[in-house]
Order: sequence, then structure tokens, then C-alpha cells
Amino acid sequence: MYKRNYRYFIPGIILIAVLVWPISSWSRTFKDALGREITLENNPKRIVPLAPSLVEVLYYLGLGDRVVGVPDFSYYPPEALEKPKVGSYVDPNIERIISLSPDLVIGTKDGNLPGSVYLLEQANIPVYVVNPRNIRDLISTIDEIGDLCGASEKAHQLVDELNERLESIQTAVASVQRPTVFLQINISPIMTVNKNTIHNDIINLAGGVNMTADEPMTYPRISIEEVISKKPDIILISSMERGGEFEKERKDWMKWMSIPAVKDNRVYLIDSDLIDRPSQRIMDGLEAMARLIHPEVDWDKALK
Repeated sequence: MYKRNYRYFIPGIILIAVLVWPISSWSRTFKDALGREITLENNPKRIVPLAPSLVEVLYYLGLGDRVVGVPDFSYYPPEALEKPKVGSYVDPNIERIISLSPDLVIGTKDGNLPGSVYLLEQANIPVYVVNPRNIRDLISTIDEIGDLCGASEKAHQLVDELNERLESIQTAVASVQRPTVFLQINISPIMTVNKNTIHNDIINLAGGVNMTADEPMTYPRISIEEVISKKPDIILISSMERGGEFEKERKDWMKWMSIPAVKDNRVYLIDSDLIDRPSQRIMDGLEAMARLIHPEVDWDKALK
């Protein structure tokens, strides 16, 4: 009679089971900035970010090929311009997003309305919300998104580089005298920022003191008379341009010679893309601002 050799039979059965059993071990649960638990059954391959800054972060992480739709005003990197548009930052086109069949949508707590998140969830689309409030939060958020999208190793490497750049700036301004900075983010009316903004964090980390940190409104309007009375040492005008209205605004400030910033010819333009959008490029904005606030520092040496 034929006798089975179970020493070979049982391992063979195990091997077959491993080969045919559905692979679902990637399934992971994450907690977002709203305290919600989001479970992803697979590594996301079709991602829709709901803010231009998130588009930048995903490309930075090498995940641009997974981005299937972007919000309006997503023009960095240039490749993002070729992606389908899904509406504005504050009013995304939900039907358009659903039509793109994303397996993950990433939004922001401040910019995206809760109703949009709810509608996407009703369509069984996972929505993960982030909320970076300062530069260190932002760096952690980049690491978080990398983990969320299965790109942890790349994210850790990039985050280490960002932290090194941040530490270099902090070392360079550790013992400097901190001038008062007025940051103008809008021309008419004149608007600025208080301490509850990422701009305030940039000013502080760049070695300055935000003139309007204690204003009650997050983005307060301010008069020329108030600026004159508070006597900032430096005026920064946030601009994506290098001429036009913003250059005219800079020249308009130059007639108020009682302001120390004007008297010392320290009224500058700074690219708003580099300080408004919480993406990796904000580190470029921080370095640019630090150079303007502290020209006495040997930045080529400090940042090498």
C-alpha cells in the first residue's frame, strides 16, 4: 500500500495557502489632526490633496505620480499644472474628486470645510486631515504624510535634512539682537499677522520680533499711523512679484522717514509663496527672511 510522506505533504499545503491567501497585511489605521481614525486597506495609489501646499509636499516625497487631482493655484512644481483641477482650496468640487476614484484625500483643518470632508466620507473615500501650526509642526506633518502614503524611509531622510537646516538657522541667530519686524501681507487694506500664524513662527525663528504678535485678530488690518507709532526696525512686504504694485508699495513706505525701517532703508519684498504655504519651501522662506533681518550674519558659512 502507498504511504504518504507527510514530511513533504504538510509544508506543501502551507506553501499553497500562502500563495493563494489574499494579501491584506498593509491595512493600517492612522489618527488625523481632528482626532479621527482613518483605516487604509492598501498603500494609497490615487491621492487627491485639497491644498496647494499638500501638492508640494507629495511631490517633495516623490509621490507626484500618485496625485490624480489638484486644487486651483497648484503651480509648484510645474508638473502639477498638468493634473486635473478639483476646485478651490475652500470650495472643492466633490463630484469631480469622486470621479477621479481616489483611495485617499488629504485635507487641512483650517482651509477645508467640514462639509467637504463629510461628503467625501459618505462616498467611502478616506480623508486624512492635517493641521501644521508652525514650522516644527510642518516638518512633523511631512513625516506623517510619508508614513500615511507608504514612503516613510524617504520622508525620514527629507525631514532630517529640514531639521538640519532649521538648526543651522537657530544656531546662527542664537545670540543676535532681535529687531522688530512688521510683515505686510496685503496692500489695500494693509493687513498683517498675529502670534497665531505660521508667519509669526517664521519671524521668530529668523531672529525677529513680530510687531503685531499681540493683536487680537489673526490677520488684523492696521493703519499707517499705527505702523508709524510702533516704529518697526524692518518692514517686509509679502509678494509673489518683484515689481508692480508691491514695488510701488515699498516705495510708498519710503516717505515715512520717522519709521526706523524707512530711515535705515530696511523695507523689503519677500516671496509670499515661500512664507504662506506650509510646505517644505517654507524653509527657503525662513532662510530668505533670516538673511533680510540679519545681514550681519555670514549666511553662506552658517548654511553650508
